[in-house]
Amino acid sequence: DGATAPMETGPQPGTPSCSPSSHLPAMEDDFQFVLCEGCRQESPNLKLLTCLHTLCLDCLSENKPIRQCPVCRTAIPQASGIPDMDNLLFTNLQAKLSIYKKIRDSDGPSCSRCRGELATVWCSECEEFLCAKCFEDHQWFFKKRSHEARRVEELRAESAHQFLEDTRKSCNLFCSRPSHTDQGHISSIYCKRCEKALCCSCALLDSQHAPFCDIRSETQRRQEELGTMSQELKQKRSGFEATYAVLQDEAARLEEAQQEMRELIRQRVEQLVQLIRQEEEELLGLVEARQEQGRRELAREMQHVEGVLRRMEAGERLVEKMSLYATEQEVMDMQPFIKGSLEELQRLQPPAAGDRAQSGDLAKCRARLQAL
Repeated sequence: DGATAPMETGPQPGTPSCSPSSHLPAMEDDFQFVLCEGCRQESPNLKLLTCLHTLCLDCLSENKPIRQCPVCRTAIPQASGIPDMDNLLFTNLQAKLSIYKKIRDSDGPSCSRCRGELATVWCSECEEFLCAKCFEDHQWFFKKRSHEARRVEELRAESAHQFLEDTRKSCNLFCSRPSHTDQGHISSIYCKRCEKALCCSCALLDSQHAPFCDIRSETQRRQEELGTMSQELKQKRSGFEATYAVLQDEAARLEEAQQEMRELIRQRVEQLVQLIRQEEEELLGLVEARQEQGRRELAREMQHVEGVLRRMEAGERLVEKMSLYATEQEVMDMQPFIKGSLEELQRLQPPAAGDRAQSGDLAKCRARLQAL
């Protein structure tokens, strides 16, 4: 490492700082996406479903019917109704926003080590708040390692978006070999054959790994792949939106036709005597039966298309947030799962309008009315 290692170039606690902003940012609107889509609450146990909606364990445990997404009613493959994939992106963003809220708190955060003094510095590597004394100890202990430390006052003046962007680490992938993961070996190489991240030692000593590429190139490729799929889904989404609009128009026309027919039936029956009141009731029952049948069929189709649209919205939103905030570890862990869900959405086609049965046809009812 050399005889003299450079000291950490962090902020000095004794230097003056700029005054923080007098108003807190509107985080409630900007970061609602990190909450559970069921209860709209923060949770450390967020699960990512195949439909790309995010729900906490409590909502999934109380979900009725089980094995269905409560948002879009897409089936959950797991028998327990609890997906295997954790939404690492949203969970980690919640933790970072919690740190940011401590920074923006009027009292300010206390030192994570001595617990007695107000913190003046935050170390993003250690994820600790430090007072002036503990910061000096920190500097001495890590004098041969570069830890990024920043003044709390400077962070307080930043927006939440800036804070999340600054804390987005670019090299935090560990070697996929179990023993190296425990030892904290940082990966910079990706093996295309085994599709795993490797440290330099594994890449050089194990001849089974080849060909290689830079881990940043692989994460960038995965991000671009998700972005391309998201753009393709946006184009396909217009077809589902058009089908949903047609279904809504059909439902409105069906309702209008039923209303007109009921009114006509009532006007004609009022001219008849009590002897044919039974026929009146039968006609009304027939109309109601046809109306209910048509409503159920349209409701099923509308529910299906609405569920697909919600899945597409969830996919677009998740890909966007992955691009904005996901670390490379989160991309490596979550991209194959998200890709599979997006590929499933790409295979879906909107139902053709002409394939639906004309359950709302009132020809039989009109014939009986004419005979009456």
